[in-house]
Amino acid sequence: MNEITAITPQVKDKARCNIYIDGRFCCGLTLEATVKNRLKVGQTVSPERLAEIQLESEKNTAFDKALTHLSATRKTEKQVRDFLAKKGYLPAVADYVIEKLRSYDFLNDGEYAEAYVEFAARKKGSRLIFMELKNKGVSDEEIRAALDGMDEGTELATATALLQKYMRSKTADRETLHKAFRYLMSKGFDYETAKTALAAFGADEDEE
Repeated sequence: MNEITAITPQVKDKARCNIYIDGRFCCGLTLEATVKNRLKVGQTVSPERLAEIQLESEKNTAFDKALTHLSATRKTEKQVRDFLAKKGYLPAVADYVIEKLRSYDFLNDGEYAEAYVEFAARKKGSRLIFMELKNKGVSDEEIRAALDGMDEGTELATATALLQKYMRSKTADRETLHKAFRYLMSKGFDYETAKTALAAFGADEDEE
């Protein structure tokens, strides 16, 4: 069992309060749930019991907030979980919300990855896209499936377009081409794609 060491009102929402366990922030609860369950400073309570209280009293509120968060732009499951955690919701509530969003098909990491690849492929390479999607919580399998669906030649076309813009008003000397190569690599293009794009500017295929 753990001790409730503080119950403080939330600054941005006066109808909610923050619960601190053993001196550390644990979760947010509505004032109604706090009063209804007679929570008070000095009381001992398990994290599991707090999770039950929060799930029962705030699962619908959390779902509504997640929907609002999704209304602006598409999100991954990890992004929704991170959002709910920042709002003070415990994992049990996040699990409920995620499952409900899935059932309505409001969350689909595979579809998110496909849409992300279609947009991002216009300005960066597949290696960078892979890392960005991984950081957003999309699985390796779903990322690879989305990248496999990319039109053949898209990556080279994007690299060539970026390179043409980069080389505008520049002399295609050895030093500039080296910098251009590093520029394409930083954008997530692989070695072969970068070298093929540079070949149009007279770069030697064996140069780096």
